[in-house]
Amino acid sequence: MYVTLFCVYKNTDNLIYNVMKTTFKISAILVAFTALSISAKAQTTTSTSNSGNSNGIRYSIGVDAGIPTGNLSNTYNFTIGGSLQADIPVMQNLFVTVNAGYNSIQGKNNVNINGMEFNPTNIQLLPAKAGLKYFVVPNFYVQGEAGAAFLLNKSDLGDDRSAAFIYAPSIGYQFHIGGKSYIDAGVRYEASTKFNSVIDDSKVNFFGLRVAYGF
Repeated sequence: MYVTLFCVYKNTDNLIYNVMKTTFKISAILVAFTALSISAKAQTTTSTSNSGNSNGIRYSIGVDAGIPTGNLSNTYNFTIGGSLQADIPVMQNLFVTVNAGYNSIQGKNNVNINGMEFNPTNIQLLPAKAGLKYFVVPNFYVQGEAGAAFLLNKSDLGDDRSAAFIYAPSIGYQFHIGGKSYIDAGVRYEASTKFNSVIDDSKVNFFGLRVAYGF
């Protein structure tokens, strides 16, 4: 009975991971495809959205999700969290961005390493980044950010550093929904330096998706 229940639980966990991974990939492809298609059309048309103009600070609140990469993917399933961002205009189509949020990186169940099974502790991070956001054409942008990620449960993980440097290049598209409101959908690669000075695998790297409401 125990073996049966364990198999069902394990299969459910794998199913959730596969669904998250597939959903993320599809979302990333859709964002990129939509952005490129509409951007090409925007070359010959005038956009009604003012998202690329330097007409005041824009704010957004979003949901973040992601899939770990590299060695992190061996023990962790996905990331989930949220973020707040301010886009500060400096010139036509160019903004300085300030972003802060929370990420919880969810560990897999019953990970087997060298014949030993364990459940990795979830990694809880508070990232704070700043960067530049440039609208290549109306609504479609490229963005680069850098900053620090603060580890909230350092002692639980046995790490010796409370913070690490992070960087995050991204692309995205803003969908105008009326007035000054818009939906900002972006995909990024986010990577950090080590949270443990002697363990290379203490780096946190993932492909992320952010879907935010802007105003």
